[in-house]
Order: sequence, then C-alpha cells, then structure tokens
Amino acid sequence: MALLGLFSLSVAADDLQDVLARGELRHLGVFYANFVTAAGDGFDVEIVRGFARHLGVRYRLVDSDFPAVMRDLLGREIVHSGDQVTLAGDYPIRGDLIAAGFTILPWRERVVLYSEPTFPSQVLLVGPADSPVMPIRGSARLADDIARTKALIAGQSLLVMLKTCLDPANYGLTGLGLDLRPYTRSSNLNEMVPALLAGGADLTLLDLPDVVIDLQKWAGRIKVIGPISAEQKMAAAFRPSGRALRDAFNDYLRQIKADGSFGLLVKRYYPGVLDYFPEFLAAR
Repeated sequence: MALLGLFSLSVAADDLQDVLARGELRHLGVFYANFVTAAGDGFDVEIVRGFARHLGVRYRLVDSDFPAVMRDLLGREIVHSGDQVTLAGDYPIRGDLIAAGFTILPWRERVVLYSEPTFPSQVLLVGPADSPVMPIRGSARLADDIARTKALIAGQSLLVMLKTCLDPANYGLTGLGLDLRPYTRSSNLNEMVPALLAGGADLTLLDLPDVVIDLQKWAGRIKVIGPISAEQKMAAAFRPSGRALRDAFNDYLRQIKADGSFGLLVKRYYPGVLDYFPEFLAAR
C-alpha cells in the first residue's frame, strides 16, 4: 500500500474528470478468451463500451498484450519477484483502464486499483485427452486437490507463460526442478492449447474462462487434470490516480448486475462457466 501511495504521487492525474473533459474512455484490451476478440467485441468490450455510454463519452479500444498492458496503464515498467514490485522507466500512458480477463493477483494489487470482481476464475492443469496423466478425483478439500494435482506435474513437461496469470511463480511451481517450458512465440494466451497439442509440452496451465471455451473448441482433444489454484477473481484495473473513475465503474457494474444485462453477457460469452461456478450470477 505504501508503494501504491507513493506511485500515485508520481503520475499525472487521469481520473474521471479528465476522461469527461477528453470525451473519450480508452480501454486497454488484450485478445483473450472472449474477453476481447479480434472482431472488436467480447465480454469486457461490451462492459466497458456500456460504461463509456453511461459516462457520455466515446469508447476506444487500445490493443495491448499481457506483458505490456500494465506499462500502458501506468507509464512505468513493472518488475516483480513474488510479491515484491519495483517500477522503472518512463513510458507513454495509453489507456484509462485494463479490462481483459485481468486476474486479481497480490503483486498487481500493489500498483493498481481493482474494480469489484467481474468474473470468477481458477488456474487448472490441462493435458491432451490421450495423456497418461489422469484427472484427480475431487474431494471436499480444495487444498488437498491442489496438492494432488501439483504432484502429477513431476516427470512431465509443463507449458507456461511468464508475466501472466499462468506464470508458475504465482503458484509455487518454480525452484522445484520441474520441466517448465515458457511459451515465447507470442504473448497470446489463446495459443496455449494449440501449442500443447502440437507437442510443446506434456501439460499446460489454463485459467477457467479459457478452459470453458477450449473444451468446446477442442472437444475430445484436451482434458482437465485438476486445480492449481484456489478460486480467483478477475476485475478491471485502474491507476492509483483513478479512484473516482474506478468508483464510477463499480456503480455502473452494480447497475448492470441488478438489471440483468450483465447476466446476459455472461450467458452469451461464457455459457459453460455456470457449470463450474453456479453461484456466480447469484453473487452481487
């Protein structure tokens, strides 16, 4: 929190009044798992576009990628090890908020303000359907299920993507002598399953929204082995100087949850998510 407070003094204010004065809301998006699509729509696009209408300003989607998106928001390079975060450099600020299936992680909370949760998630271990690694039998204790799932990685190669929610360091998978294979061809998380099926590794990590889509897209070709993390939350992220903009977004989010339009977006873009989190739309 001290780091966040100091950082808020070092960047130019770009809060709600600045967005209103500019007449445009700049949405930093990343093509990923129906949150932002190459067609220019998606779950988060619909929400942020609606928020721009609510504010009475223009909407603009600004393309980014996961390694760069926080830099594009903050104007600083983020370097982290565990929960330790440092800021470096001076870069152009390209957007006013991040909304791209952006997982709430402790180290990220040190430098950005999150909105109220917009989507549930969980990191899962996934393999090809013909993998000899068999899915675990779930128990009443998620912690036990996670431990049993992690134990299955030993002796297998694991496809990961650094500096994202699939970074193995987030889940205690580094320094264990595991065969970790970072995917470096691009920063597009949508490429993880194709790379897995092309023989890039024996297993991979995916988060729940991607799994929901990929189990349909690659039906019969992949399987879920078990959980790697506890339940996570995704949310929009704002600069520390964007508290008023974040609060206005939260107000809008509560409004569309109450009137049912949020639920329609969930069912449109992620109909399978309710099989994993049936209480999701009931939670307000």
